[in-house]
Amino acid sequence: MAGSIGGFNAHAANILTAIFLATGQDPAQNVVSSNCMTLMEPTNDGQDLLMTVSMPSIEVGTVGGGTVLGPQGAVLEMLGLRGAHPTRPGQNAQGLARVIAASVMAGELSLMSALAAGHLIRAHMVHNRSAPPTPAVSRPATPGLDRPVAGALPEVPGKAAAPPVLTPSASTASLPPYSQT
Repeated sequence: MAGSIGGFNAHAANILTAIFLATGQDPAQNVVSSNCMTLMEPTNDGQDLLMTVSMPSIEVGTVGGGTVLGPQGAVLEMLGLRGAHPTRPGQNAQGLARVIAASVMAGELSLMSALAAGHLIRAHMVHNRSAPPTPAVSRPATPGLDRPVAGALPEVPGKAAAPPVLTPSASTASLPPYSQT
């Protein structure tokens, strides 16, 4: 729903759904619950950034359903939000909604920072998430007994086949290394 009728954000649904799964929420509710408006604007003569996240329809609970499962209950316990609040009904669910909104805000800031600095594109290119274009006309050979699969190494009895040599693709050869490690 990012950027559509449901909101104006980068990836709120991804973060919300991860937390939903970790805390025993109904993942089918991510469609409505991930409605989100993320706004960023400079303040103090451009020295600071004011960021707001509005998520008006988060549907969560801390009692029943998937919250009774061991791992999900343990996550809620770690957050101090498991079960019903002893004196204020709904307070733990409100707290969980706030955790989700804060996590979405952190993720939105991180993604926007990566986009602004060019790190996202470089990471995708270095990790080869962009394949070179396929030629327009392509008809792969059909392997058979008389024609091995293209690029297959001949088998030598009693000897293990050598692994294929990996080389940088044309799309990443000109990029600097992503990491020095």
